[in-house]
Amino acid sequence: MKKLINSIQLTSHLFQKIIIINNSNDDESIERLQNNTTIIINSGTNLGYGKACNLGLNWIYTQNSQAIVWLINPDAYLLPYSLEKAHHFLAKNPEFSILGTTIYEPTGKIWFGGGKFIPETGKIIPNEFLLDTETSTTDWVTGCSMLINFKNFKNCPEFDEDYFLYYEDFDFCRRYVKQGHKIAITQTISVIHKPSSITNKNPELKLEYSIYSYLLSLEKHTNKPVLIYRLLRITIVALFYLPINYKIASIKLKAIGKFIRHNRRLGRTK
Repeated sequence: MKKLINSIQLTSHLFQKIIIINNSNDDESIERLQNNTTIIINSGTNLGYGKACNLGLNWIYTQNSQAIVWLINPDAYLLPYSLEKAHHFLAKNPEFSILGTTIYEPTGKIWFGGGKFIPETGKIIPNEFLLDTETSTTDWVTGCSMLINFKNFKNCPEFDEDYFLYYEDFDFCRRYVKQGHKIAITQTISVIHKPSSITNKNPELKLEYSIYSYLLSLEKHTNKPVLIYRLLRITIVALFYLPINYKIASIKLKAIGKFIRHNRRLGRTK
């Protein structure tokens, strides 16, 4: 977190405030970061990524419905002049409502270079390479580093609160594309990210939410045959590996059960 804040050089004519959503009430050290330019909003409990982002987005929207918001993970940090580049890019390209940045690992390897979605097969793929053009439209961008141009929205854009972790950024992008918004990723703005430095603290929950949220995304953005195919495939593989790796297989089955119960609660089973 400190590395991220140190990498942000605020300028009054561009970006003016840092908003931290404290989703971890056990970490009291976050409170020490508050000052004239840094505001901390306490969630009260761990809301998950999407709900926590919604707290910040709505707070900013009430202050300035024309703002440009840069969502960025606390385990990432900006490269020099990133704020200026983001400001100039969106000033020249105001048609983009959601903008992704190229994300590198500390080693220099590409971590995210755009997202591809194939609804016919249910594949949701992050690109680990640079696209041929400096700026390119894309199916989705990661919430690890995402700029949102409020000027293009009639109401405050929000993440779907059905998600707790994973794929909420994919769903966010696909929903607003369906509403006519344009999404792009650019190589002119880059950040550094240490992959999974937060979520790897609990790999079991990471796997559970990854599978659950993936199935949820298929239900929302593909058709029933694709969802059933992927659901059966994950279930069969989990059952096959149950005697080989009980722990991993049982986590996958738990995620599947959670997804089915979620649908039953909402009356979405056919």
